Amino acid sequence: MKYKYLTLIICLCLGLTAKAQQADTVAAFSLRQAIDYAQNHQVSVLNAQVDEEIAINTVKQTIGIGLPQVSGNANFQDFIKLPTSLLPGEFFGQPGTQIPVQFGVKYQSSVGLELNQLLFDGSYLVGLQASKTYKELSQKNLKRTRIETSVAVTKAYYSVLVSNEQLSLIDANLERLRKSLSDTEAMFKNGFVEKIDVDRLTVLKNNLETERENVIRLLALNVNLLKFQMGMTVNSKLTLTDSIASLQADQALVSRDTTAYRNRIEYSLLETQKKLNEFDLKRYKSQFLPSLSAFGSTSQSFQSNNFSQLFDTNFPSTIIGLRLSVPIFSGGIKLNQVRNAKLAIVKTQNDLINLQNGINLEVDQAQTTYLNSQKSLENQKRNMDLAQEVLRVSKIKYEQGVGSSIEVTTAETALKEAQNNYINALYDQMINRVNVDKALGKIIY
Repeated sequence: MKYKYLTLIICLCLGLTAKAQQADTVAAFSLRQAIDYAQNHQVSVLNAQVDEEIAINTVKQTIGIGLPQVSGNANFQDFIKLPTSLLPGEFFGQPGTQIPVQFGVKYQSSVGLELNQLLFDGSYLVGLQASKTYKELSQKNLKRTRIETSVAVTKAYYSVLVSNEQLSLIDANLERLRKSLSDTEAMFKNGFVEKIDVDRLTVLKNNLETERENVIRLLALNVNLLKFQMGMTVNSKLTLTDSIASLQADQALVSRDTTAYRNRIEYSLLETQKKLNEFDLKRYKSQFLPSLSAFGSTSQSFQSNNFSQLFDTNFPSTIIGLRLSVPIFSGGIKLNQVRNAKLAIVKTQNDLINLQNGINLEVDQAQTTYLNSQKSLENQKRNMDLAQEVLRVSKIKYEQGVGSSIEVTTAETALKEAQNNYINALYDQMINRVNVDKALGKIIY
């Protein structure tokens, strides 16, 4: 028994170890791989795929309305007390009286089949056409969800890269600052500088270490956001294989394009919605037409006052026929439904014009913002290079005794500010590039 428990404990430990190793698995993704992963794991995409399947089943459901409808039925009745009817007494030679009479037998049963086939119905024919458009709408909704997921993953991916870039700059600054502080402390011990020079550098180092901790926490948050956008569990480990340099190789295309709205899934969705509204109008108009259906039924009935003899004799019955339904007057309901359907089409057409203008404006805004951010990034890069050069010269002057520690401290602060401005400009430029591609309808998935 002891060996049994020992074996169980060992198995549990091995299982937990394997699970821990699985949780520690590091996934490395390029931007393209991250987007592909999200297309298969993001909940919003999975739900959109479910909606597409629902639309497909709805189309089949609509088609089924026009197929033969067959149903079976069976019943059994036990008349504990037979119903009584009153007949005039003249039938029985007792004029002026009412004679109670019971008709029927105690036990009755029947089985049968019914068949109904729709031959013509305008609403069904229109609904059959509209169901295909409804399926198309669900497919476009899935495409829109995929595009939105691609945009979200791309922006989250860029955020992680920018945070990594910021952390690299801080680490480089810290390494340089620690060396300067060490050199200054040595000079102070030898009496070449004052203690205030050491204190100034110490304050800068402490502030930079605090900023580094904040960036590390922000980086972890950005990585978790990327995992969420990809549909990964937050506990998974994720590394990025793309770099900012590789992703900046292809710049966004900036050009005057007044037909970009045709590439946007939002515009295509609204066009499909207009088609559905037009089918609605046809459906309401078709309600003024008659409908025709065929039907047939066959049954076997059984009757007896003795339950054991109930099924000894049967009485068959078979019926076939046509059913024509002609609408005559509906109190104006159908007429007003047609009017509202026409107004819905007009409203959708207005929405299409407004969306077209809105997309053109969005393209102009996105491209203008991108160009501004591109110029700002170039300017901030130059400023950062200049700040680094100023710091280098200030340190040389200080070491040669022709400069002050205040100049070095001021140069360090200016470099830090220039680097922060560069990081902000870099993030804005990368995000604005995504916005331009989205506005032009060039986001792929």
